Amino acid sequence: MATLVTFHAHPDDECIACGGVMRKAFEEGHRVVLVVATRGEHGEVPDGFLAEGELLADRRVIETKAAAEILGVARVEFLGYVDSGMMGEPTNDEPGSFWTASVEEAAAKLAQILREENADVLTCYDDYGNYGHPDHIQVHRVGLRAGELAGTPRVYQATTNREHMLAGIREMARQTGQPEPAETTEMGKPEAELTAAVDVTAYLDFKRRAMRAHASQISEESFFLSIPDEAFAYVFGTEWFIRAGQGPGITEKDLFKPGGE
Repeated sequence: MATLVTFHAHPDDECIACGGVMRKAFEEGHRVVLVVATRGEHGEVPDGFLAEGELLADRRVIETKAAAEILGVARVEFLGYVDSGMMGEPTNDEPGSFWTASVEEAAAKLAQILREENADVLTCYDDYGNYGHPDHIQVHRVGLRAGELAGTPRVYQATTNREHMLAGIREMARQTGQPEPAETTEMGKPEAELTAAVDVTAYLDFKRRAMRAHASQISEESFFLSIPDEAFAYVFGTEWFIRAGQGPGITEKDLFKPGGE
């Protein structure tokens, strides 16, 4: 049995980015540990969703634990930083925000968990945080540094296949009669930079159920839960990663096995 530690910025990021590999690892007998930098204090929530006096952060912790159970997570940890909000918001610079945190300090916290777990695999995000969110960029910085400090042998940067996603958006636009998107997108990374592609189609039911557990952020009307099963499988059926020293091209199809065999 090996151990996967998967590091994310906010509650619900884990199931969107890595829900498939988490459930896959669990079903293959590995230990799965989820570490979340913040409690998602600045997420948006519909009026009346929370009980009187209930804090969104508290609700999101409950949702995270429910999603974690669905995905087979054995341990959930929060690093204790505050959600920084979207890039350019005043909340970026508030005391305690993850964006303003010392990378060395945060990495030391994560590295301690990696050492406790004797982690074989760590996931974080790419250097753009997939779409430019400050907390996601910080997950990249902190995750890579923590992997160095703990000596974790396999560190993967979760990302999105830009060309794959763009092709899917174009097809959905064609089917619905909407204008096609521009040639470029700021989400994810070009396919040429990716080194690992994990087929998680067998675990999509768990992935979608985990998304549904984050009801404060992912409503039934959201893109994640409202798109048809075929489209969901296209968008979320493969989880993409970058690992330094691998490539060019996709050289791994499993996060635990050398060469991804």
